[in-house]
Amino acid sequence: MAKNFLMLIIFCIYVKAEAQESWTLKHCIAYGLQNNRNASIYANQKIAADAKAREVLADYLPKVSLTSMLDNNLKLQQNVIPAGVLGPNEIKVSLTQKFNSNAVAQLDQVLYDQSLLTGLKANKFNRELADLNIQQSQESIIYNISAAFFQLLVYRQQILLLEFNSKTYERQMDIYRLQVAKGVVLQKDLDKVSVDFNNTMSQIRVAESNFQLAENQLKFEMGYPIDDKLPVNLVDAIAPLAGPEDSLVRFSPAARIDYRISSANIRLLEIEQARIKVEGLPKLTGYARYGAVGFGEKLRGAFDELLPYSTVGLKLTIPILDFYKRNARHKQAVLNRINAEESLKLSESKFSVEFENARTKVAQTRTNMENDKRNMDLAESVFKVTNLQFQKGTTDLNDWLITQNSLKSAQNNYLNAIYNYYQARVDLEKAAGTLKTFLNSL
Repeated sequence: MAKNFLMLIIFCIYVKAEAQESWTLKHCIAYGLQNNRNASIYANQKIAADAKAREVLADYLPKVSLTSMLDNNLKLQQNVIPAGVLGPNEIKVSLTQKFNSNAVAQLDQVLYDQSLLTGLKANKFNRELADLNIQQSQESIIYNISAAFFQLLVYRQQILLLEFNSKTYERQMDIYRLQVAKGVVLQKDLDKVSVDFNNTMSQIRVAESNFQLAENQLKFEMGYPIDDKLPVNLVDAIAPLAGPEDSLVRFSPAARIDYRISSANIRLLEIEQARIKVEGLPKLTGYARYGAVGFGEKLRGAFDELLPYSTVGLKLTIPILDFYKRNARHKQAVLNRINAEESLKLSESKFSVEFENARTKVAQTRTNMENDKRNMDLAESVFKVTNLQFQKGTTDLNDWLITQNSLKSAQNNYLNAIYNYYQARVDLEKAAGTLKTFLNSL
C-alpha cells in the first residue's frame, strides 16, 4: 500500500511538471522579455543615459588639475636691459637657468554659464527617452513573439488536418487494395486515391519543414537556445483572442511609443536651440592656483629648492564676434525643431490611419475566420455523407474525391483565415499602442 501511495505521489509530481512545461503565448513572451538580446541593449542605453546626465552635470562642478613640468633650456633666452638703466650700455641677461621645474595645482569652478544651465534641462528628457526606448523594445519583442507563435500555431493545425486527411486516404486505399485483389474495382481507382494520398504526404512534409522554421524563428525572438526543445502549447489555442478589440473605438496618438519618443526628441531640440542662443552671454569662472618653481644649472638643482607661489582670481569671458557661427548653428537648431514638429503632425495622421485600417482589418478577418470555420464544418459534414454513400455504393469515386478535395480546400482557407486574424489582431494592438495591455489579457 505504501509503495502504491509513493508511486501515486511521483506520478502526480510528474504530471504537474509536464503541465508546467506546456508554455502558452504569455509564457513565451515573459521569457522573451527576460532573455531577448535587445532587452540587454536598451537596458545598457538606459545606463548610458544616466552616465550622460552625470557628464553634463560635471561641467558645472569643481575641476582640479595637477600639472608638472621640467624644462631643459638648451639655449637660454636673453633679455635686454636698455642703456641708461644700469649703465651707459645695454645689458643682455638671462633670467633663468639651464634647468627649470614647475608644479602647479589648480581648482576651477564655473560660477555662471547659462548655456551649461540650459543644457542640464536635457537630462530629464534623455532619461525619459531611454525609458521609452526600453518600452519600445519590449513592445517589439511582444509583437515579434506573438507573430511567430501564431505562425507556429497555424502550421501545427495544418499538420493535424493533413494527417487526418492522410488517414482517410489510407483507409480508402486499404479497402481498394482488397477490392483490386478480388477484381471488384480497377487499379486506376486505387491509383487515383494513391495520387491524392501522396500529394497529402508531400504537403505534410512541407508543413513539418515550415513548422520547424517557424519554431526556430520563435526561439530566436524569445532568446531561447536554438538546440533545446521548446515545449509550447499549440493544441487548444484555436479561438478568437480575448481582449478589448471591440471596445477599441477611441484612439490617441499619444498612446503610441513612437509618438512619445518623437515628442521627447522635440523637447531636446528645443533645449539645444535655447542652449545655442545663450552661448552669447558672458561666462564667469573662478580659479585658485598653488604651485612651486625651481631653477638650477644642473638637473638636480632644479628640485633642490622650490619657490612656492599661489593666486586666486576670476575669469570673465564675453563672446564678441565669431563670424556668425553661433547664429548659423542657432538657425539650424530652429529648423531642426520645426521639421521635427511637422514630422510629428504627419505621424499623428499616419498613426490614426494605421489604427482605423487595423481595426477594419480585424473585423474583416474575424468575420472571414468565422465564415471559413462554418464552411469547413459544412464541407466536413458533406464529406461524411458522401463517404457513407460511397461505402454503400450509392455514389462513385469521383464524387468522393471531389468532396474530399473540397474539404481540403476549406481547411486551407480556414487556416489562412486564422493566421490573418491573429496577425491583424496583433497589428491592431500595435497600432493602438496597447501591446502591454494585450499581454496582460492573455
